[in-house]
Amino acid sequence: MKVLAFAASSSSKSINKQLAVYAASLIDNAEVEIIDINDYEMPIFSQDREEQLGQPLQAKNFFDKITEADAIIISFAEHNGSYTAAYKNLFDWTSRIEQKLFQNTAMVLLATSPGPGGAANVLAAATGSAPYFAGDVKANLSIPSFYDNFDMEKQQLRNPELLSELKEALAKLN
Repeated sequence: MKVLAFAASSSSKSINKQLAVYAASLIDNAEVEIIDINDYEMPIFSQDREEQLGQPLQAKNFFDKITEADAIIISFAEHNGSYTAAYKNLFDWTSRIEQKLFQNTAMVLLATSPGPGGAANVLAAATGSAPYFAGDVKANLSIPSFYDNFDMEKQQLRNPELLSELKEALAKLN
């Protein structure tokens, strides 16, 4: 199984990237590719820019990564209750190539934050909208209070209940 994993964050210190990488490492017998959305940075999407630029190579490359994947793990950072601007822009450009950009690929959607909310608002939005873009969401999980529940030295969840929930979610990808 080819698994594509990434954080919907452009932060070099992203806790969501740490969570996505960790989650992907828990899948047995998988070929995992971790990508950084910074590698797909483009001008802010608008119809005017689309008319000027056409489809940027970065959007095409991101779409191709999704095409090659059997499963996708995305961990969402929450900015002011919603998607990060970097992810939303990448999503907007890519959806112009094909509205069904997730191509019926199995997905586990995650989110975390330093606080007790666990980025639950953005996770709910992503989970609710994914089917409109041919995302086959098998499970979603919010990890609250990241620094209390994740061992930064060992790079793993220390909360056994959350670890069990994460493993159950990932098992649904098979």
